[in-house]
Amino acid sequence: MSFPLFNKKPESVISDSEKEQIVNAIRTAESRTSGEIRVYIENRNKYVDPVDRAAEVFFKLKMDATRERNGVLLYVALKDRQLAIFGDEGIYNKTGREYWSGLVRHILGHFNKKDFAAGISEYVQQIGEGLHNFFPYDRETDHNELPDDIVFGS
Repeated sequence: MSFPLFNKKPESVISDSEKEQIVNAIRTAESRTSGEIRVYIENRNKYVDPVDRAAEVFFKLKMDATRERNGVLLYVALKDRQLAIFGDEGIYNKTGREYWSGLVRHILGHFNKKDFAAGISEYVQQIGEGLHNFFPYDRETDHNELPDDIVFGS
């Protein structure tokens, strides 16, 4: 069975306005925290475990180079319908595994409706809220350490 939506490159599945919606969600979330959020979207995950792939992408994007080790990657494999979050040790040590697992379950509901941009945007906001609780924004010391754009894989 073939799904025409998923035969396209990942950046063409999401419209320009939806891309803008996601980037705006990242910027809004980061305006309340010193944490950094990135979104990585690809069609296929050649790995069995999406968390392993998210970890690989996280380090490839050098997200572990933030001052407070509080970067968070939202990883999405559209065709394989996989989702994972990988948080650096600074945020993961403060929130724990259950926090991230709950967010993943919630966003999958949006994906089942094929409302990817809304699901990603809402999830980014929730990640930002979690980051805000543990790493609030400080006007004196905070600066944007990582790009806010969406990274598209194959």
